[in-house]
Formats: sequence, structure tokens, C-alpha cells
Amino acid sequence: MRPDHERDQCRSAGVGPGSGRRSSGLYDAVLLDRDGTLVEDVPYNGDPEKVRPVPGAREALDRLRAAGLRLAVVTNQSGLARGYFTAEDMRRVHARVEELLGPFDHWAICPHDDGDGCVCRKPAPGLVHEAAGALGTVATRCVVVGDIGRDMTAALAAGAAGVLVPTAVTRPEEVA
Repeated sequence: MRPDHERDQCRSAGVGPGSGRRSSGLYDAVLLDRDGTLVEDVPYNGDPEKVRPVPGAREALDRLRAAGLRLAVVTNQSGLARGYFTAEDMRRVHARVEELLGPFDHWAICPHDDGDGCVCRKPAPGLVHEAAGALGTVATRCVVVGDIGRDMTAALAAGAAGVLVPTAVTRPEEVA
């Protein structure tokens, strides 16, 4: 039997006990940046052999999955636009990420370069909205996790919550 607080959360989110997914009550989904957040940042990586999860990533993702949250990756991949790797190379990298970290419910990818003026490239909110829609929710019911200010700006622009996980490349002003 579920504890009372868990039943109340499911009821308030409209999720029944037999639905296969429990809701956390506050959020439906977690949208994660790829490079520097899920895996070590290897600039313009098109080689699955170079994929290395950041410490603790698998455990954290497994806890989110166990809580019934849907997971998506939201990632800028300008290496496609610049010709540094192919779409097939990227697909193989993503397959390796899932092999090491478990499955994701959606991959939202911006293939454009900074100068292309698209609406999807973070810090624009396009990837957040795309991922939320693909997961059957809205941005305000999502948390975006990333390692740089662009990730947080995209989250805030979309109306999502943002969680900054600082790394060696995170600038002090982004943390502040």
C-alpha cells in the first residue's frame, strides 16, 4: 500500500496507481543538458568511444526514473552544422549515452550554429518547449538541469525551473 502522502501526490497530479508512472506532484519531467551535465564534455564529439558519464549521473537518473519522472536530453550540437560529425555519428554517440546511463524518453537536438538565428539553440527556449511537448507536458512542469548559463537562460525563458550543476567550465557569474 502506498503511504498517504504518495497517494495524495498521485491524486493531485491525476495519476492513478495503475498508470505505470508516478508523478512527483510538482514536476512531470527533467530535461538534461548532455555535454558537461550527463557526460564529460568532449568538444564536437562524434565518437561513441569517447563518451564518459559524469560521476553520479547514472545513480541520479535511476532515482528520477524510479520517481516516475520522464527524462529528456536538450542539447546544442553545432558540430552538425559545422560538419565536424554526421547525424549518424551523433546517433551512435547518443546510443552509447543510453547504453551507459539508461534510456531517455526524448532527445531534443539543435543542429544549428550560433549564427543561424534559430529558435531552438539554447539560450533560446525552443528545445525546452519541444521536449516538454514530446513528453506530453508543458515547460512549467519541467526542470532543466545544466552546467552553464545558457541552460538556465533557456529554462527561465521557457518558464521551466532550472538547476545549475557547476563544473570547471561554469563561470562564476553564472553561479552568482
